[in-house]
Amino acid sequence: MSFAGLKDADVAAALAACTAADSFKHKEFFAKAGLAGKSVDDVKKAFYVIDQDKSGFIEEDELKLFLQNFSPSARALTDAETKAFLADGDKDGDGMIGVDEFAAMIKG
Repeated sequence: MSFAGLKDADVAAALAACTAADSFKHKEFFAKAGLAGKSVDDVKKAFYVIDQDKSGFIEEDELKLFLQNFSPSARALTDAETKAFLADGDKDGDGMIGVDEFAAMIKG
């Protein structure tokens, strides 16, 4: 099943590239999975899938499980990976990533 219109093979390759702890680099993952090439609308659709609690924000606990949105058997991100991901995306300093911040992180 595809996620946000991504090709299964691209997602599988992106997941395979970050199976080791502390190997996840979000910009590389976005590019390998094909998310960076999607429209802003598609990126926003992906945001709302990742926003598990439907709060309108992706919080640190949701980021930790980011890879599992693409494959239930994927690993959780390490604390260091999660904090780096959050620091890059949280441009307004509220400790969360909003939809526009997420789109800017992927498209920017």
